[in-house]
Amino acid sequence: MTMKNYDQWNGFEGRLWKEEVNVRDFIQNNYTPYDGDESFLTPATDATNKLWGALQKLQKQERAKGGVLDCETKVVSSMTAYGPGYIDQELKDLEKVVGLQTDKPLKRAFMPYGGIKMAIKAAESYGYEIDKELQHIFTSYMTTHNDAVFAAYTPEMRLARKTHIVTGLPDTYGRGRIVGDYRRVALYGIDYLIEQKENDKLNAGCGAMYDEVIRVREEISMQIKALKEMKAMAKIYGYDISKPAANAREACQWLYFGYLAAVKTQNGAAMSVGRISTFLDIYIERDLRNGVLTETEAQEIIDHMTMKFRMVKFARIPEYNQLFSGDPTWATLELAGIGMDGRHMVTKNDFRFLNTLVNMGPSPEPNITVLYDKDLPETFRRFASKISIDTSSIQYENDRVMKPVWGDDYSICCCVSATQTGKEIQFFGARANLGKALLYAINGGFDEKHRIQCGPKMERITSEYLDYDEVIEKYKFWLDWIADIYVNVLNLIHYMHDKYYYEAAEMALIDTDVRRTFATGIAGFSHVIDSLSAIKYAKVKVIRDEEGYAKDFEIEGEFPKYGNDDDRADNIGLWLLKTFLEDVKKRHTYRNAEATTSILTITSNVVYGKATGAMPDGRPAWAPFAPGASPSYGAEQNGLLASLNSVAKIPYHWALDGISNTQTMNPNALGHNEDERIPNLVNVMDGYFLKGAHHLNVNVFGTDKLIDAMEHPEKEEYANFTIRVSGYAVKFIDLTREQQLDVIARTCHARL
Repeated sequence: MTMKNYDQWNGFEGRLWKEEVNVRDFIQNNYTPYDGDESFLTPATDATNKLWGALQKLQKQERAKGGVLDCETKVVSSMTAYGPGYIDQELKDLEKVVGLQTDKPLKRAFMPYGGIKMAIKAAESYGYEIDKELQHIFTSYMTTHNDAVFAAYTPEMRLARKTHIVTGLPDTYGRGRIVGDYRRVALYGIDYLIEQKENDKLNAGCGAMYDEVIRVREEISMQIKALKEMKAMAKIYGYDISKPAANAREACQWLYFGYLAAVKTQNGAAMSVGRISTFLDIYIERDLRNGVLTETEAQEIIDHMTMKFRMVKFARIPEYNQLFSGDPTWATLELAGIGMDGRHMVTKNDFRFLNTLVNMGPSPEPNITVLYDKDLPETFRRFASKISIDTSSIQYENDRVMKPVWGDDYSICCCVSATQTGKEIQFFGARANLGKALLYAINGGFDEKHRIQCGPKMERITSEYLDYDEVIEKYKFWLDWIADIYVNVLNLIHYMHDKYYYEAAEMALIDTDVRRTFATGIAGFSHVIDSLSAIKYAKVKVIRDEEGYAKDFEIEGEFPKYGNDDDRADNIGLWLLKTFLEDVKKRHTYRNAEATTSILTITSNVVYGKATGAMPDGRPAWAPFAPGASPSYGAEQNGLLASLNSVAKIPYHWALDGISNTQTMNPNALGHNEDERIPNLVNVMDGYFLKGAHHLNVNVFGTDKLIDAMEHPEKEEYANFTIRVSGYAVKFIDLTREQQLDVIARTCHARL
């Protein structure tokens, strides 16, 4: 293949990235590591303040209307369904990065391909009615993803879904977790990307036309069509993205058009942005050197781009927002990390993205994720810690354990889950309720919530006190059973999603020969650990109902609890994770995807808890679960560091989909002032991640603030009050009162 050489690439070094689509090679040859501090940063410009002020007014109106400002009812969303849209028509010339999902800011699109019933219900929930003719077309003439899935479900699958032994399945909405390499639009332009895909199609299926070859050829055709539509969408706004971006502003705009194409055509549970900061810094540095851009202008572009990420919204049914705690989009964006060659990848642009949380205040979106390593510059680690203390808007993931698996150009495709950018996708897969599965082991598969048999009818445990060996033996059967039905449900869902709701826009910006992983997940982790620990180290008496099923438990004696750096409890967690992962890996996965699992609550621990009865650890029936891999509420007795040590024992390679740990600490736990708090938080994270831990959500506030925000959401100071929930963040006042009370109930560490 001949080497391309566009004028827009003048000043850029390297060769391989010019001969093939290889953004990583471009980055490694051209980025400028930054070791300085934040003193170069600039405040928000007048244009930023005006635009952000206009958007905040709209957000306030949105909350006043019950969470949805406007909803499309007559136009099916596509890349070119609308004319140009702006935050404020009178201020449109101030926007340095343009483009909206629809024709108006915060207006929810009509996206029926995931499921027409859900789209109709979402609109009706907020007082809108979808056009009758569109309802007729998508009911009578089109098969949507949701229709196809439910047509193929077995009775057992439907029952598992009903009882919430498996919860949060992507069968009624777009699956998400596919991160297009949106940087490719800026670096190569659309025409070159089309040329590459056409070449891939030419070489696909030179031999027999078996089903997978036919499918790949069709998918490439859909990708090429999507690339052409991206060009047409950009022209609506007056831009020609057929060729590479010529400067920093164009690079941001071209990249955003790629992302906009994705969110106009998919309502995935997670629509992540990807690893864009270092890439964009290369363009900004070139413009700064050439004297065509100032630092103030650079910050303004990043502020405006971030503003657009904050605006991404989808029409969801109320049950979805309850399930996913708020109204998140998980537009995850990564900073920092260390390259394979040992150079850190912190750039000035990483500081700029963190500075958006100063210039425009805290925000759940984009879901800013710092890829952490003790060898990152101390100036950056201190600045990130300061922003965490001030905003609680950042999460941290351990680059040192992730890089050996994913390389140095991975993106976080959802909350905490990694994929190689542009080379890999993940089949997202909800959560298996292992807490409920433990109760099935005790009650022989009888569901304590719905009062029905779920799964095979097995012998119950009938003894007055639970015997550890007997419980474990039965529990292993139910872990295997739930893994089997879980994987099969996901196989069915993803088959239908590829068939009826294919993500052409994202896949057009990913290598055709794509690697696939198969994401499963665990809910109830800490409660199972503590329950099994109670059975093993104390005495657990079963309280049965009139039918003989366990309905509650009495604990006699003390037992070690997960979250106190006690191996007796923590090792039970290791057994549980390893056993479940092995059960999952026994199964065939759709398109031979690599099976992974996670201890991560993407869906609400309140919803899990509502479906689950009392457990042997003392957790009462229907109470919320602890989130992700975090210890149970009240279990942590030895301070923050002991809690972190327990979580850090979980091997990342057993849970490559992620191990989410959410911690809240009172500011005074870190020190009496900023000079003490910042270095203390840096030291906490240095030590935690050096132990091999994967993830940390950092919340720094007291319980009193949460209670006041819950009781007085009208206060201006709480309009953008952001908290980390479990791998992602939300605005606290957007949660239901039940979810707010759950957050308040979590352990708030008063000491390290």
